[in-house]
Amino acid sequence: MVASKKQASAPAEMLQQKTFKQRFMKVWNRDWQLFLLCLPALLYVAVFCYGPMYGIQIAFKDYVARKGIAGSEWVMFDNFIRFFNSPNFWILLRNTLTLSLYALIAGFPFPIFLALLLNQAANKKFRKIVQTVIYAPHFISVVVMCGMITLFFSYSTGIVNTLLTSFGFDRFFFMGSETAFPHLYVWSDIWQSTGWGTIIYIAALGSISQDQYEAAKIDGASKWKMLLYIDIPNLLPTIVTMFILRTGSIMSIGFQKAFLLQTSMNLGASEIISTYVYKVGLEQGQFDYSTAIGLFNNIINIILLLIVNKLSKKLSENGGLF
Repeated sequence: MVASKKQASAPAEMLQQKTFKQRFMKVWNRDWQLFLLCLPALLYVAVFCYGPMYGIQIAFKDYVARKGIAGSEWVMFDNFIRFFNSPNFWILLRNTLTLSLYALIAGFPFPIFLALLLNQAANKKFRKIVQTVIYAPHFISVVVMCGMITLFFSYSTGIVNTLLTSFGFDRFFFMGSETAFPHLYVWSDIWQSTGWGTIIYIAALGSISQDQYEAAKIDGASKWKMLLYIDIPNLLPTIVTMFILRTGSIMSIGFQKAFLLQTSMNLGASEIISTYVYKVGLEQGQFDYSTAIGLFNNIINIILLLIVNKLSKKLSENGGLF
């Protein structure tokens, strides 16, 4: 009986493989030029993304440069245990999550609101001017942005402290304050990235059929009703997708900005996992330990991505990314 079942399933598997091969060859013969166009991107990903993954094993070794990766001794999870037992572990985790969640909660809705408002603007010239103005900060480099923040919030010559003193308030040392650092980091990032983020949502709103708006106008719907029952429902799949992608990188907060705004006085709030990895790995030469920390950070990102994707499938009819 068992043998007969195996014999029956074997032709089915062969037929399925043959069908897949035929479908693949059909697509290849039809679109081989497009596959060739994708080849440089695939090579780039293979060489610069998957190739370096060979070095992940350093996290599980007592790495010695002169011995190389293969010659270094395996220590398994000792580097991870060392990090978990470190007094810096909870501080780094708290600071990273604080900045990430603060940026997500405060910054994620802004591009959506801007896109909805600009979509309702009747004057196209006004809309283009506003789009240009709010997009411009995106092209400011991180180094220049940090220089602007340091200059504007300087204790002695900063324009913010000058305004505070003109209104009768005392000067405040923003760059040396642990309480001020998260606000400076997050709100400057919102100002810089919100305009660029609206592009995706404006594109999604632009793909909505005009028949829906015309039917709503015939029924006497106001702009608020059209916003509520046409714009937002059509925008929801894009919002879910962007939220999943944003959550998947919640632990990978930008290194450059945090490092450039970091001072010895705000270190308790500005020291995050990425800056700690830089200091431990490149400045102190503890490559195995820093690799373990970076791997832990990436694993948390993957877990969060899977959880949010699963929740979006259960709670929303729009589903998840995969």
